[in-house]
Amino acid sequence: MQLKIMPKKKRLPAGRVALILFLCQMISALEVPLDLVQPPTITQQSPKDYIIDPRENIVIQCEAKGKPPPSFSWTRNGTHFDIDKDPLVTMKPGSGTLTINIMSEGKAETYEGVYQCTARNERGAAISNNIVVRPSRSPLWTKEKLEPITLRNGQSLVLPCRPPLGLPPPIIFWMDNSFQRLPQSERVSQGLNGDLYFSNVLPEDTREDYICYARFNHTQTIQQKQPISVKVISVDELNDTIAANLSDTEFYSAKPNRERPPTFLTPEGNTSNKEELRGNVLSLECIAEGLPTPVIYWIKEDGTLPTNRTFYRNFKKTLQIIQVSEADSGNYQCIAKNALGAIHHTISVTVKAAPYWILAPQNLVLSPGEDGSLICRANGNPKPRISWLSNGVPIEIAPDDPSRKIDGDTIIFSNVQERSSAVYQCNASNEYGYLLANAFVNVLAEPPRILTSANTLYQVIANRPALLDCAFFGSPLPTIEWFKGAKGSALRDDIYVLHENGTLEIPVAQKDSTGTYTCVARNKLGMAKNEVHLEIKDPTRIIKQPEYAVVQRGSTVSFECKVKHDHTLTLTITWLKDNGELPSDGRFTVDKDHLEVADVRDSDGGAYTCVANTTLDMVSASAVLSVVAPTPTPAPIYDVPNPPFDLELTDQLDKSVQLSWTPGDDNNNPIIKFIIEYEDAMHEAGLWHHQTEVPGMQTTAQLKLSPYVNYSFRVMAVNSLGRSLPSEPSEQYLTKAAEPDTNPMAVEGLGSEPDNLVITWKPLNGFESNGPGLQYKVSWRQKDGDDEWASVVVANVSKYIVSGTPTFVPYLIKVQALNDVGFAPEPAVVMGHSGEDLPMVAPGNVHVNVVNSTLAEVNWDPVPLKSIRGHLQGYRIYYWKAQEGSLKRNRRHIEKKILTFQGNKTHGMLPGLEPFSHYALNVRVVNGKGEGPASPDRVFNTPEGVPSAPSSLKIINPTLDSLTLEWDPPSRPNGILTEYTLKYQPINSTHELGPLVDLKIPANKTRWTLKNLNFSTRYKFYFYAQTAAGSGSQITEEAVTTVDEAGILPPDVGAGKAMASRQVDIATQGWFIGLMCAVALLILILLIVCFIRRNKGGKYPVKEKEDAHADPEIQPMKEDDGTFGEYRSLESDAEDHKPLKKGSRTPSDRTVKKEDSDDSLVDYGEGVNGQFNEDGSFIGQYSGKKEKEPAEGNESSEAPSPVNAMNSFV
Repeated sequence: MQLKIMPKKKRLPAGRVALILFLCQMISALEVPLDLVQPPTITQQSPKDYIIDPRENIVIQCEAKGKPPPSFSWTRNGTHFDIDKDPLVTMKPGSGTLTINIMSEGKAETYEGVYQCTARNERGAAISNNIVVRPSRSPLWTKEKLEPITLRNGQSLVLPCRPPLGLPPPIIFWMDNSFQRLPQSERVSQGLNGDLYFSNVLPEDTREDYICYARFNHTQTIQQKQPISVKVISVDELNDTIAANLSDTEFYSAKPNRERPPTFLTPEGNTSNKEELRGNVLSLECIAEGLPTPVIYWIKEDGTLPTNRTFYRNFKKTLQIIQVSEADSGNYQCIAKNALGAIHHTISVTVKAAPYWILAPQNLVLSPGEDGSLICRANGNPKPRISWLSNGVPIEIAPDDPSRKIDGDTIIFSNVQERSSAVYQCNASNEYGYLLANAFVNVLAEPPRILTSANTLYQVIANRPALLDCAFFGSPLPTIEWFKGAKGSALRDDIYVLHENGTLEIPVAQKDSTGTYTCVARNKLGMAKNEVHLEIKDPTRIIKQPEYAVVQRGSTVSFECKVKHDHTLTLTITWLKDNGELPSDGRFTVDKDHLEVADVRDSDGGAYTCVANTTLDMVSASAVLSVVAPTPTPAPIYDVPNPPFDLELTDQLDKSVQLSWTPGDDNNNPIIKFIIEYEDAMHEAGLWHHQTEVPGMQTTAQLKLSPYVNYSFRVMAVNSLGRSLPSEPSEQYLTKAAEPDTNPMAVEGLGSEPDNLVITWKPLNGFESNGPGLQYKVSWRQKDGDDEWASVVVANVSKYIVSGTPTFVPYLIKVQALNDVGFAPEPAVVMGHSGEDLPMVAPGNVHVNVVNSTLAEVNWDPVPLKSIRGHLQGYRIYYWKAQEGSLKRNRRHIEKKILTFQGNKTHGMLPGLEPFSHYALNVRVVNGKGEGPASPDRVFNTPEGVPSAPSSLKIINPTLDSLTLEWDPPSRPNGILTEYTLKYQPINSTHELGPLVDLKIPANKTRWTLKNLNFSTRYKFYFYAQTAAGSGSQITEEAVTTVDEAGILPPDVGAGKAMASRQVDIATQGWFIGLMCAVALLILILLIVCFIRRNKGGKYPVKEKEDAHADPEIQPMKEDDGTFGEYRSLESDAEDHKPLKKGSRTPSDRTVKKEDSDDSLVDYGEGVNGQFNEDGSFIGQYSGKKEKEPAEGNESSEAPSPVNAMNSFV
C-alpha cells in the first residue's frame, strides 16, 4: 500500500520543529548522483569584487562538478585568457582555480581586470560571475607644509584630513603624538569625510599635534598626516599682540568674541541630494558652527523616522537608517539651534535597488518526453532587465531547441529529449548591479535507485519521533512506498508521515514500532527497494533525585541519584558542581549513584547536578547544598531574592541569542527558578512578555528569537517566598528582517452588493510581520471557471473589494502576507461568494389542503436554485383572513400573518386558523438579501368548528315560579348555529344539586322564560351553543326565585274591588333585615373563597383581561420556561378594541384544555422558534402584523415577529 504524501499542513508540536527543519535541508540538498551524466554546476567561486593583497599570490577560485568531469576555461576583460602562454599562471588540476605567482616576479597591477570562468562538458557549460580583480592600495600622504593655525577664542574651525585614495577606502581617526584619541563632543567632532570640525574653539583646544590617521585594513597598514598646530588666543592676548606691532598713535582694540546664531559647516547651502542603495546604511550628516554650540535635530518631512532602524551618531550630527528601503525615500531636514536662532537644511534622499532575487532558477531533471520550466524572477529599482543565456551564449544566438520556448522570465520546456540538456544562465541587471544564476536541464532516463545504505539500524527513545531515511533518485521521479515486516503489512497514513524526500516519519514511536521497514521506489523504468531496521529503547529516568541539603561546616553530606535506563544501552553518570566539574579534591567521593562530600566547607555550597547519559538520551537532576556555621547565629532574614544583574548578550545570531546574568542574593532561601521576559521596543514598547523559565542553578539561557524585533531582556529570580524585582533591561538586540512565517487568519469572501466580492481578513500584528513593508497579496478566481488567479498587492489593511463580479458566484480566495524581504508560505484557499440579489422567481404550483377547522397544509414547488441568486434562507408564507367577495376592497387593512420555513422546504403547516373562515395566502422564497416575488394568491375555506361560549347570560324578572334568561350569541360562532342547549338544576341549602333538566332552544332566540319553578329556590344554569360540528363551551349562571309576591294583583280581581293585602312591608321587618345581612355576609365569604379557588385552579383574573382591552384569543401566553414568545396582533383599522366577553377565560396555568381544541401548537412546535419536525413541516415563526398594501398586491418583506398561536386552537 502506497503511503501518500499528506497534502494538509498540520500544526506541529514544538519538539518536531528541529526535525522538520532538518528534513527541509535534506530536500533542498537532493542532487543528481555524481556517477550519472549531468551538466556542470559551479560549486565555488571568488567574490564579484575581489580585492587582493599585492604582497601575496593571486588565487581566483572556480570549482565545479559534473559528469563527465568538466573542463575549465577563462576570459579576461571579455576575451579568452590563454593561461598556457603566461608562465606565472597555473590552473589547479581537476579544477578551474587559477594561481598567479606574483611573489617571485611580476606585479599585481598587471593582472587587474574582469575574469570569468566557464566549466564545460558534453551536457552544457556553466559560467561564473564576472570577478573584478583589483589589488588593494594604501598610498602615502602627499608631502605638504602645514602652517600653524592661530584664531580667536569662539571662532569655528575645520581641520582637513583629505586622506589618500585607497582600495578599499581607509578608516579615519584623529590622535595625538602619544597615539591617544582626541576627545570629541557636541562642540568638536569628526565628519564622515574625516575632517575635524570645531563649532567654536576654546583656549584648551591649543595643541601642536592634531594628527589624522588612515588605517588600511586590507594591508594592515596605517598612514598619518603631518601634525597640525592650532593656537587659540584670548581677547587680552590679541590686544597685547596688536599693541606690540602698532605705533602709539594708531588705534587698536580687539573686541570680545560675540555670540552668534548657527550656520552649517557641512553640507553647504539650503538643500542637497543623497542617493543610497536598498539594504545599505543611509548616513546623513549636518555639522554646524555657532556660539553657544548648536544642537542638531532631525525630522522627516511628510513622515516619521522609522522606529528601531534609526540611530544617531556623532552627537546626533549623523543620522543613520539601517536596512534602508524604497519607503525611506523622501526629504529629511536637519535643524541646528542655539539660544540666538535656528537654521535648517533639507536633504532629498532617493533609494535605489540593485537586483535581488524573488525566485532564482533551480536545476531541472526530466525524463524524455516530459515537460518543465525554469523561472527567473528578480526585482530592483529601476526594474532589472532579465536576459537568458544557454551554455554561456546569449539565447538569441544560441542553437535552436524545438522543445524550448521563452516567455519573459520563464523558459518553458515541452517533450524534451536528451539533446535538450543544457545549462541556462539567468542575468538580472540594472545600473546598480547584476545577478547571475546557473540552472541546468538534464534529460535522463534512469530507473529508481535508493541512496540510503542498506540495513541501516535506527535506535530511538520511546515516545519520540523516528525518522527512517530513504534517499532516492530516478527519472521520471519515482513514487515511494513503505511497508513494514516481512509480510509487507501496509502502513496507515494516519500514523505515519511520508516526506517528499522519501523519509518516513513516525511522530510518536512506540515499542510496537520496532521492526523492519522496506522502502520501495518505482517509476516506469523499474523498481528499487531497501530495508532498514528500527529499535525502540526505554527512556532514561531518574527515579530518585538528589535532595536539597543544609549542613554545618565540617560535617559530611551525601547526595543520591538512582537511574533506570534501557539495559541495552550504556549508562554514564556524571556529577557537576555549579554546571562545572567537581573540584579535584579527595573530599569528594563518587560511588555508583552516590556523591559524598566530607569535611564540608563554605566554598562547597552550590548546586550539584547528576547527569545520566546514554548514547540516545540524557537526563539530569539537581540539588542545592547550603553550608551553615556550626555555632548558633542570629536568625537569618528570609525574603524574596534580590534582582539579578550584569545581563549580557552573546552568540548573537539571526534567530537566537545567549543571555547570561549574575544572580542577586537569595536572602537565605534558595532560588528555585529564573523567569526571563522580553520587550519589543519596535512594536510594543513598554510591554514585557514571558520568554522562558530556567532552573535556579542556571545562569545562562539560549533564547529563540523572531525576525525584525528589537529585543530587550530582563530576568527575575523566584524562591519559595516569591518573585524578585526585575533586573535592569539588557542591551537592545535588533534581529534581521525575514519573510513572514504566517498568513492572515479569518479570511472570508462575502458580497455587500450584487456585483462585488468583499474579501476580509485579520491582519498580522507587528510582531508577526517579520520585517518592514508589510503588505498582502490578495488572489481570487471563480471556483467553477477556468480563469487564472487574479491578484493585487495591497497595503497593511484588512479588506479588499472586487468589483464587477457576477451575482452570487462561488470564488476561491487566498490572502498571502509579504514584506520587503519576501513572501509568506503559500496560503490556504478558502471559498466565498459574490454579493446576493433578490430572488427572481416565485414558488409555483401552490395548493392548500385543509386538515381541519384550525389547521391547513400548504404545498409548493421549489424555485430553481439559479433564480435564488443567494443563500437560500427558506420560504415564507403570508396568509390572512378575508371576507368572501370583498377581498380586494379591504385589502389595504388586512392583518397578515407570516410563517417562515427554513431550508429547501416544499410544504408547511398553518396552525391556529379560525374555523368557518375565508383565507388567502401566497408564498415567497427568501435569501440573504430579502424576499422574492410573491406567488399568486390562493384562497381556501376552513370548515365549521364548535362555537365559543355565548357572550353573556343574564337572569331577569324573577318571580315565584319563573325566571327569564337573556343572552348574547357566541362571539365566535365558528359556523352556523343550530340550537342552544340549556341545562339547569336546583341547589338546596346544603349546596347539593338536584335533578338536571335538559332543554333545547332554537338558534334564533336570545331570550327564554322558564316557568313552573319552585319558589324561593336557587337554580344553577348551564348554557352553550351548537353547530353542526358539535357543542361549544358553556357559560354558567345562578339565580333565585322570589320568596313571596307583594303588590301584585291577580288577573281576575276587578278594578272596582278592594282586597286586603296579606303583604306587609317586609323591608321594615327586623327578621328580614337580619336575614339579608346574613345573606350578604355569606355572599362575601363565597366570593372570597371563589376568588382564592380561581387563582389556584387556573382561571385568569377578570381584572387582568379588562386591562388588556383585547379579545381573549390574543392574550399573551407565556410558558414559565419561555417556550412561547408574546403574540402580538394588530386589528383592522376599522375595528375598535373589543371589551372582554364573559365566559371566555383562559386557564391561568396558560395551557389549553383538550376539550377546547383538537389541535394544539404543542403537536406542531419545536420550542422557542416554533418549528415543526420533518413530518410536521412547521419550522417557521408565527407572527401577526397589520400590513397596508397597494391595490396591485405587492406585500411587505419585513421580518415576522415571534408570536404565540395557542389561543387560535380554541
